[in-house]
Amino acid sequence: MNRSEIYRTQEKVPERGHKPGFYVVVSRDFIADNDDVSTVICAPVYREPLGLRSEVLVGANDGFPQDSAIRCDFLTLMMKKKLTHFVGTLSEPKQEELNRALTYALQLNKS
Repeated sequence: MNRSEIYRTQEKVPERGHKPGFYVVVSRDFIADNDDVSTVICAPVYREPLGLRSEVLVGANDGFPQDSAIRCDFLTLMMKKKLTHFVGTLSEPKQEELNRALTYALQLNKS
């Protein structure tokens, strides 16, 4: 498991209205790839983009069944074992967008 990988959960997640969903791993590779760590931080993907700077728009070219948005304002800690269906990895340009959205969502740029 690595940063920027996309997974779909099979089991129903309470935070998503008891439905499965897509998640993008945002933990650094040292954590994501470490078998001794059972959790990773993920950004959930929702079908309805809100038009926020903290979102990254994704679609079929990124491995999603329909246009959606990665929401960096709603980061969640996920058990790795719940991320069961590997979908793909975000492209380099989408990874850069994700980094910008995370920076904005977490207010890391205080200029």
